[in-house]
Amino acid sequence: MIKKILLLVVIMLFVSCGGGKSTTSRYSKKPVYKKSSTSVAARKPARNVPGKKSAAKEPETLEATSRVRVTNDVVADYISSYRETAKNNMSQYGIPASIILAQGILESGAGTGTLSVGANNHFGIKCHTGWTGPSVRHDDDSAQECFRKYKDPDESYRDHALFLTSRSRYSDLFKLDKDDYKAWARGLRKAGYATDSRYPEKLISLIERYQLDRYDAEVLGRNYVAQTTPAFSDNGDYYLVTPGDTLYSISKRFSLSVDDLKKLNGLRDNAISIGQPLKIK
Repeated sequence: MIKKILLLVVIMLFVSCGGGKSTTSRYSKKPVYKKSSTSVAARKPARNVPGKKSAAKEPETLEATSRVRVTNDVVADYISSYRETAKNNMSQYGIPASIILAQGILESGAGTGTLSVGANNHFGIKCHTGWTGPSVRHDDDSAQECFRKYKDPDESYRDHALFLTSRSRYSDLFKLDKDDYKAWARGLRKAGYATDSRYPEKLISLIERYQLDRYDAEVLGRNYVAQTTPAFSDNGDYYLVTPGDTLYSISKRFSLSVDDLKKLNGLRDNAISIGQPLKIK
């Protein structure tokens, strides 16, 4: 009898222990887990959604040769600021001051272009092999090309002189007369300094319009005879762009269409620069 009672007690204890488990389903051999209240999306780092602007600041685009509109006063101020630097470089390196200033005006937009403002690069000089100084990136002939960055404009002027004197392809320039700015302008284009076929004409027109060759005469110790260049050429075939001009206003003045004016001058767009000669016949 006692054995039966003990057996009954053991059976009751076994049943009560088995019924107390709650982490295992009675209808499954696998344990049942609760899902986390944190979603998968909340645990993953956020991604930039295509088509939406990122909060990060986009890189700034810089230009090598700036196409900007400037007044005669801006150009005059630029010449006043850098004429002594140009004359010193002519004395030291043999490059005509007129050419130095004309290139500086054209390449930097008389100091207002983004590359000259942001990188003190007044001549659009790219990094090239061997450059170890600071630089900036810009889409020019190719995407994200490397351009030199300087601590101040005078450093840019000095590097321009070193750039021309240290490369053999420019050696023929230094055989030219120092006061022959026309030959220097054409020689720069021939040596590959610029790809623009009108580059020599632009330099020459700037030199003559602002009488930059006077600084060549000062360095060479010669008397300078002032020359004036009218807006209209002697033969009436060309017009020199002045502040405020547009292709439209010029085309109206000479009874041409804008398309005809662009064809005459091989222009791909409507951009023109002060001092640029435009063929009108």
